[in-house]
Amino acid sequence: MRSQTYSHSQLKCVSGRDIVLGQMQDWPLLITKFLDHGEINHPNREIFSMLPEGGEFRYNYAALALRARKCAQGLERLGIKLGDRVGTLAWNTHRHMEIWYGVSGMGAVTHTINPRLFPEQLIYIMNHAEDRLLFLDITFVPLIEKIADELNTVEHFVIMVGKEDMPKTSLKNVICYEDFIEAEDGDYTWPTFDENTACGLCYTSGTTGNPKGVLYSHRSNFLHTLLATSGDTLGINALTTILPIVPMFHANAWGVPYAATASGAKLVLNGPVHDPETLHMLIEREGVTMAAAVPTVWMGLLKFLKATGKNCCKLKMVTIGGSAVPRSMIKTFQDDYGVRVNHAWGMTESSPLGSLGSENGAIQNLSEEAKLDIQCKQGRPVMGVEMCVKNDDGEMLPRDGESSGRLMIKGPWVIDKYFKADGGEILDEDGWFDTGDVSCMDQYGYMQITDRAKDVIKSGGEWISSIDLENAAVGHPAVAEAAVIGVYHPKWDERPLMVIVEEEGESIDHAEMNAYLTGKVAKWWLPDDLQKVDDLPHTATGKISKKDLRDVFKDYRFPDA
Repeated sequence: MRSQTYSHSQLKCVSGRDIVLGQMQDWPLLITKFLDHGEINHPNREIFSMLPEGGEFRYNYAALALRARKCAQGLERLGIKLGDRVGTLAWNTHRHMEIWYGVSGMGAVTHTINPRLFPEQLIYIMNHAEDRLLFLDITFVPLIEKIADELNTVEHFVIMVGKEDMPKTSLKNVICYEDFIEAEDGDYTWPTFDENTACGLCYTSGTTGNPKGVLYSHRSNFLHTLLATSGDTLGINALTTILPIVPMFHANAWGVPYAATASGAKLVLNGPVHDPETLHMLIEREGVTMAAAVPTVWMGLLKFLKATGKNCCKLKMVTIGGSAVPRSMIKTFQDDYGVRVNHAWGMTESSPLGSLGSENGAIQNLSEEAKLDIQCKQGRPVMGVEMCVKNDDGEMLPRDGESSGRLMIKGPWVIDKYFKADGGEILDEDGWFDTGDVSCMDQYGYMQITDRAKDVIKSGGEWISSIDLENAAVGHPAVAEAAVIGVYHPKWDERPLMVIVEEEGESIDHAEMNAYLTGKVAKWWLPDDLQKVDDLPHTATGKISKKDLRDVFKDYRFPDA
C-alpha cells in the first residue's frame, strides 16, 4: 500500500483538522552557507594546490571566500544570470574551487566537464548545456582551440592562470583569470533564492547514446554534504587533512571539496598531477590523513610503496570507489600500512554517495576474515539513500546475500530526471531509479555489485559475475590488471574470456590462472580462455571499457567451441 503524500496547501484540511506547522526559521539550504561557515569559523585553515602551469599555491578559507565573491562579481559584469550554465574544464585546484562557489553562489549553474571525453562528446555536452562561458586550465587550451568554432553558445574563454603565464591562443574573447578576479573588490553579498535552484551540472557517460546531464540543486548538494561529514560515512571533520584525488569533474569529486569547506578540514589539491611519487610526497609532506580515488590510483601507489620501501605515516583512511576494489588491495592497505579502506559505491546520478563500507554493530563481533569479506562489498546504504534489489518483474528480492537483481535507489540527492528530460521517464511507478547495476544485499545490510546489467555473463541460463572473476584474478602476483567479458559459445550461449595485463617480468598462462582461481570462485565460472594484452582500454572516468574490449574481441572464438 502506498503512503499518502500531502502538499503544503493540503496540510490545513486533513481529516477536518488543522495541521500545526513547525515554527523554525526558513533558512534555505544554499552551498554558499559552507563558504560563509569556513570563512567565519575556519578562516586560517589551509588550502594547498598544485598548479597546472607549474608550481604550488597556498592560502586559506578566508581568501577562498573573498576570491569566490570576486568571481561572482566578474560573472555578473559579463552578463551571467540566474540559471545560466558556466562550464569548467579544469583540474582540482584552488581556482576551480573559487569558480565552483562563485558560479553557483550567484545563482548560475557550474557545469564541470570531463576533459577525457572524446572531442565530439565535449562539443555535444557544451552545446547541449548551452554554456555561456568556459573556464579552462592552460592544459586544455590546445584541445579547445580545435573545437572552439563548433561551440555554439560560449561567449568568453577564461584561461585559469595569471598574466605572466597567459599562452598565445587562437581563441576569441579570451580573458586572463587573475585579471578577471583582480578587477573586482569582493564587496558582494550572496543572493538568496529557493534551495531547489539548480546548482551544478555533470554529464554521465554511463548511459547509452549521447551523455546525459544530471542537474544538482543547492538542496541536494547541501544534504549530501551533511551526509559526507557524518562519522558513519566519510567522517570529514575540522581535524582532517584530505586529498581528493578523484577529480572535481567526477560527480563533484564525490562531494569532498564541499565537505572540507563545511567542516574546516585542510584541503590538499593535486591539480593535474596523479603519479604515485608526487601523490606520496603530498601525503607525507602535507600530513594527509584521508584520501579518495579510484582503484587504479591506489594500485599505482601500492606498487610505489612496495618498490621503495616507503610508508604513509599519517594516512589513516582511503575511500575507494568508481569500480570494485580487489580483496588483495584492501588487505595490503590494512595489514601492511595500517590504512583503513572504505569501499564506496555511487554514481553521477546519486551525487554520488549511495553506500559506504563502514562497520555497523551487526558485524562488530565477526572474525577479521569475515569482516574483510564484507569490506569487499560496496557497503551499506548511507542515511538519506533508500536501496533495494528487484527482479525483472519489479518484485523486491530478499536480503540474503545471494538473490541478485537490479539495484534500485531513491533519495533527496538521487536523480528525478535527466537534464532537458533526455531519456524520458526514468523512475518506476514507485519512484525507484534503476542504477543499471546487478547486485545483491546481505542480512547485515551490505550491498555487493555483481556486475553491470550490460556486462553480466549469461552462461547456460545462469549469471557469472565478471567483477568477482576480475577481483580474484588481480590477487595473483603476475597480474597487473584483469578484465572479463562474455564471448559467444555454441552450447552455453556465453562463456567468460579473461584478458590480462601482466606485471613487468611476470608471466601466467590459462591453466595456471584457472588453478589459482579454483576455490575462489565457482568451478563453472572458470574462464574458458585467457588472452594477454599490453594495455586494457579505459573510459573517460578511468574504468575498464568493456564495450571497447568486446569490440577488440568481437571475432574471437574459443579454441574448443
